[in-house]
Amino acid sequence: MQRRHFVKGVAGTALAAPAFATKSSILGANDRIRVAVLGVNGRGQNHFEGLQPLENVEVTHFVDPDLEIARRRAGEFESKFGRKPTVVQDLRRALDDKDIDVVTIATPNHWHTLAAIWACQAGKDVYVEKPATHVFNEGLSLIAAAKKYNRIVQHGVQLRSSEAIREAVQKMRDGLIGEVYMARATIFKWRPQLQNFPDETPPETFDYDLWVGPGKYRPYSKRHVPYNWHWTWDYGNGEIGNQGIHETDMLQWGLGVGLPTKISAMGGNYLWRDHRETPEALGMQMEFDGGKKYAEVAVRFWCSNNETEAAGGNYLYRGLQSAYQRITGKSSDKANGNLFFGSEGFLEINEYESYAFFFGRNNEPGPSGSAPTRHYENFIQAVRSRKTEDQHGPVETAHSSAALAHLGNIAYRREQTLRFDPSVARFTNDDEANAMLGKPYRPGFEVPPPDRV
Repeated sequence: MQRRHFVKGVAGTALAAPAFATKSSILGANDRIRVAVLGVNGRGQNHFEGLQPLENVEVTHFVDPDLEIARRRAGEFESKFGRKPTVVQDLRRALDDKDIDVVTIATPNHWHTLAAIWACQAGKDVYVEKPATHVFNEGLSLIAAAKKYNRIVQHGVQLRSSEAIREAVQKMRDGLIGEVYMARATIFKWRPQLQNFPDETPPETFDYDLWVGPGKYRPYSKRHVPYNWHWTWDYGNGEIGNQGIHETDMLQWGLGVGLPTKISAMGGNYLWRDHRETPEALGMQMEFDGGKKYAEVAVRFWCSNNETEAAGGNYLYRGLQSAYQRITGKSSDKANGNLFFGSEGFLEINEYESYAFFFGRNNEPGPSGSAPTRHYENFIQAVRSRKTEDQHGPVETAHSSAALAHLGNIAYRREQTLRFDPSVARFTNDDEANAMLGKPYRPGFEVPPPDRV
């Protein structure tokens, strides 16, 4: 069902057909860009704090099904910036506002694609948090919507807009470490044990039915609201689809590859053995271009994250945490990043802003650098220019980087090595795995197929 055909909300609230905004398609350098932030409890706070200070950008609306959270955030925003944004509970009402030029999406994963498609249909440009999709097939629909409605859709992978990281990728492209044949992504981060919270009645200020939206309905519980949805298949994608998207995106970008042709994965819940459905530890292996390049992804929670050089050199990589501290002077309690291996040396990418090259058997240090990310600035530049080539995180990469997480999760759940044909976006050796590329939707919240966006 297309956004413009949505006449009534699930709860019965009448909603007018959207007025398609055209203002954003002719924005000049001096025109003010008005922004609505969808989801302000978590990552959305970074959205409005990053966008509001930009020249001729104004965050005007906070949209969240939890009115208590939205009002609290609006008060905090007023204290910091001197102006209180309009609070809206139902995102469809914000999309109907023709004065809004840009929508940023920081909802749970299961809402990302539908909200982005509705925004495109309503004439808004979109900044969508990672992963841009909840299942593989949604990426095809999101690309189709961005192209059909001529919208700028930016993926929230900040490292692409660090000048240091861009410099490192170019040095690698220029052959600094020889022939690059392999990459490794690590997602090591502290995560607490998940308790078996009981089912409850949602707070009166929280429209839980709207929160569920296109997801599978489950009774309200702190097992998945407000943050633990990450560990539930119906709403999240596990840690590989959370922090891991930054690393899968960097992996594809650095290797210069698209979707894999072979995928295997193994993992589970070995320490906490708690109430997560998604694995706390996951190892994934992929081949690209019919076996020409290889990649590994390692996901892990708990406290043994700091696999540094002090470990005696028994680890393949040099300790992303210690390298991050060495280059940036900052401390970190996690070790998220990438390694790229070439015939002459390797490259470390640490967090979102620093890199270091090493050469030969003795790991002789080479060029290194650090620079902050300017991803929101890059997005606003593209909104004004209307040129997708100005984007560092365009919609096509939003699909492909999220797809690595989806394909890895499917291989983990199917417990076998899968072969994938990127040209037709299908597995060639498992029909049940193909069924997992999509999912059913609740009536009124269907993500349309690409030819019906």
